[in-house]
Amino acid sequence: MSDNKTMTDSSPKKTPSIAKTKDTEIYQSIYDAIVDHRLAPGSKLPEDSLAETFGVSRTIIRKVLLNLTHGGVVTSTPNRGSRVAHPTAKEGKEVFASRRLVEVAAIPLIIEKLTKSQLGELKAIDTAQKDAQVALDQHNAIRLSGKFHEALIAVTDNKILIEFIRNLISQSSLIVAVYGSTQPQLPSCQGHTNFLTLLEAGDVVESQEWMDTHLQDIESSLEFSPQKADVISFAKVFF
Repeated sequence: MSDNKTMTDSSPKKTPSIAKTKDTEIYQSIYDAIVDHRLAPGSKLPEDSLAETFGVSRTIIRKVLLNLTHGGVVTSTPNRGSRVAHPTAKEGKEVFASRRLVEVAAIPLIIEKLTKSQLGELKAIDTAQKDAQVALDQHNAIRLSGKFHEALIAVTDNKILIEFIRNLISQSSLIVAVYGSTQPQLPSCQGHTNFLTLLEAGDVVESQEWMDTHLQDIESSLEFSPQKADVISFAKVFF
């Protein structure tokens, strides 16, 4: 009876665990494809095609798309399905205004909590980003820039703030994909080395000024004009 009870107790727990893991994997795959610009802004995300691509039910895909919608990187319209978000110029400006408000204000707490290990991680990301820019790998450079800002906010150890900034950074990547220039980025956007020096020195005021200017420079480099989305094969995007 003990063995039967064990089987009865463990059996129902296994399936939800597997389903949750699959949801998470698919969410991350689509999220990464959007942030890395393998799925262009405005691209359709039909449930049936995605379900076939990942070998799961449309129910699972529907849940994943709903979560992506909550994160601001996908839009869903009744009877029209889901698409990768295509932010307007107004939305783009609002996202960067929000980032300046939050990321600049977080600097004192970041300096207070920053450890040597976290500083080392930030320096490693900064180096990788500059290497990507030297290699003219703009997509990877943009991805690493977002990773840097996420790692920076992670220092605060504030889960709500971390999730909020993560969503803003995801939307920033879409905005850059839609409105970004094909020309090299401004010198102030090429890495965060000077900023890290200020952080390490504990200079709150100068760090805040640097961050505010940095985010304004990125926004200023954007060209707010419409751009058509590419038609992409999901099989090529994910596998």
